[in-house]
Amino acid sequence: MGPCRRGHGGPLPGGHRRPRRPRRRPGPARRRTRRRAPRTARLRPRNLRPRKQGHVLTVDFSRFPLAPGDRVLDLGCGAGRHAFECYRRGAQVVALDQNAEEIREVAKWFAAMKEAGEAPAGATATAMEGDALALPFPDESFDVVIISEVMEHIPDDKGVLAEMVRVLRPGGRIAITVPRYGPEKVCWALSDAYHEVEGGHIRIYKADELVGKVREAGLRPYGSHHAHALHSPYWWLKCAFGVDNDKALPVRAYHKLLVWDIMKKPLATRIAEQALNPVIGKSFVVYATKPHLPRVDATSEAAAK
Repeated sequence: MGPCRRGHGGPLPGGHRRPRRPRRRPGPARRRTRRRAPRTARLRPRNLRPRKQGHVLTVDFSRFPLAPGDRVLDLGCGAGRHAFECYRRGAQVVALDQNAEEIREVAKWFAAMKEAGEAPAGATATAMEGDALALPFPDESFDVVIISEVMEHIPDDKGVLAEMVRVLRPGGRIAITVPRYGPEKVCWALSDAYHEVEGGHIRIYKADELVGKVREAGLRPYGSHHAHALHSPYWWLKCAFGVDNDKALPVRAYHKLLVWDIMKKPLATRIAEQALNPVIGKSFVVYATKPHLPRVDATSEAAAK
């Protein structure tokens, strides 16, 4: 099972600073045969120039440094928010997801970014379908792996961790983000529909539980933090009024507030969110490295034999 259908409740990954592309003519509405777990609500203000759009990143690249030329895997990339940022920073990016429709969209945006000159020379970007439990890459293929708001959907989370460790080179870095325990428990308490959908959340991680699994996988955690405190109340409102009810006045009003915050980035809300992140941050983020194996010289091997 791959990391691709997400339920409700991640940070709002909308408002990505994407390049403009030609508008499509509206086509006929597609009929859905069954209710699937939708991607988290997206704040994507339209008709804005690329450099003026906001974007929501859960990974903090000041704590998770990325160098031009780094080989990056964005596993379960979804709409591509972290993959786009890595591409802008000059990385060689592979965005992988099991959702074919989203992969097609991410590939189009990669092409538009290249055409708009948003990625520096030497940066590359590929979008592809794949299974998180059987990654189509040789061992030690990447310098960096990012998996954001994915592991809470996958029954075999240890298997996913093992695959990430396999494709990461020694000395490489991993960033893992999941919904935080406290805010997530409130959402589950308020609404069964929040998580009881196809591909929805199947577990709620406690911070020490996730860090323990990271260590068991052979990684060395070196930092953690919480993010998106201003987004927790939005999901509580959604759960209280109905996760599919976007017309409720409190939900619409708070959605407008978040769009304004993403676009304008006022100092007041930046300070407020930083203060609130340790208390009600929607996401928990952990960073880790893959240790180098100790070298065994030929003399030691001969003595051992």
